Amino acid sequence: MTLRSSILFLVAAVLAVPALAHDDKPGAGEAKITPKFLTDLADLPGRESMMLTVEFPPGYVSEPHRHEAHTFVYVLEGTVEMQVAGGELRRLTAGDVFYENPKDVHTVATNPSKTASAKILVMLVKAKGVPPVLPLEKK
Repeated sequence: MTLRSSILFLVAAVLAVPALAHDDKPGAGEAKITPKFLTDLADLPGRESMMLTVEFPPGYVSEPHRHEAHTFVYVLEGTVEMQVAGGELRRLTAGDVFYENPKDVHTVATNPSKTASAKILVMLVKAKGVPPVLPLEKK
C-alpha cells in the first residue's frame, strides 16, 4: 500500500464513523470501525477495494446512509438487522451475507440484542478516494 493509499484509507475510515456511530437508544454505544485492507484495482481504473470490520454494541442503531459502492457484508459474530430502501428487512447471523449496490440507501443497520455485540466484515468496491460511508442529505 502506498503512502497516498494509506492516508486515504485512514481518512475514509474516520469519515465513516459519524454515520455509523449514531446513538439512538439509551445505553447503545458507538460502532467500532477497524480498517483492514485497501488496494487499487488494477483492471478497474479509478476503483479500489476496502475491507473493514465493524463491531456493533448491544442495542446499536445506525443513521440511514449510503455507501456509493458495491458493498458486501459478512456477519462474523452475533445478529444484525439490515435493510435498504425498498428492500426486505433481513435478520442476519454469523455466516450470513448482505449486499448493497452503489445506489442503495442503507436504511437499517442495527444490533437487536440487548446483551451481545455483533461484528461484521465489510468489503467495498468503490471509486478511489470516496469515503466508505456517506450521510444522507438533510431535506
